Amino acid sequence: MPDWGISVVFEGQNFSRLLIGLLVSLRIAAVAVFFAAVGGVVLGLLMTSHCRLVRWACRLYLEAIRIIPILVWLFLFYFGLTKIFQIHLSAEIAADIVFSLWGIAEMGDLVRGAVTSMPRHQLESGMAIGLTKLQVYRHVIIPQAVRRLIPSAINLATRLIKTTSLVVLIGVVEVLKVGQQIIEVSILKTPTASFWVYAIIFLLYFIVCWPISLYSKKLERKWQS
Repeated sequence: MPDWGISVVFEGQNFSRLLIGLLVSLRIAAVAVFFAAVGGVVLGLLMTSHCRLVRWACRLYLEAIRIIPILVWLFLFYFGLTKIFQIHLSAEIAADIVFSLWGIAEMGDLVRGAVTSMPRHQLESGMAIGLTKLQVYRHVIIPQAVRRLIPSAINLATRLIKTTSLVVLIGVVEVLKVGQQIIEVSILKTPTASFWVYAIIFLLYFIVCWPISLYSKKLERKWQS
């Protein structure tokens, strides 16, 4: 059987290095998901505030995160702020901060949409029977909003996982960076190394993200029925 070059992926510790790089990507995504889950709920509720100044500040934050590309934010934090304030910030910590800020913004908008989609009469009915506004949100609005929110939140988690590939551009040794290192060492001996290495990286991302996507669709069908 001819050797098409796929063996380069399994030479020495190449495959285990790819897995370690994938764990770095997942660690960054996990930190971002955690802060998005906590900060996004707070931001989303603030975006429904009756105070115009609070809503304006939240909208400014959301639009700034959305309009400016994630890559630019990574460069600003890792190359810009560290120089301006003379602080040491590792590439991975900079990535944690940027992806957490992005996750919080996106989750906040999802929470806002889920909360504002609730019929107005539910809030009015709850307050009519003697519940405070906080109690209505806690016992009526938020539990229903969560059901609508979770599928979208899971999709956001998969987006965070996939987008972590950008951190290679600030020097984080994640799965894509490891793949590039393997290709650089093997390309002369195995001209097809780049194809097989990137194919394995594609497969690793698919193995991680596909079950999450399926679970999201399953929840959406279950709660819409």
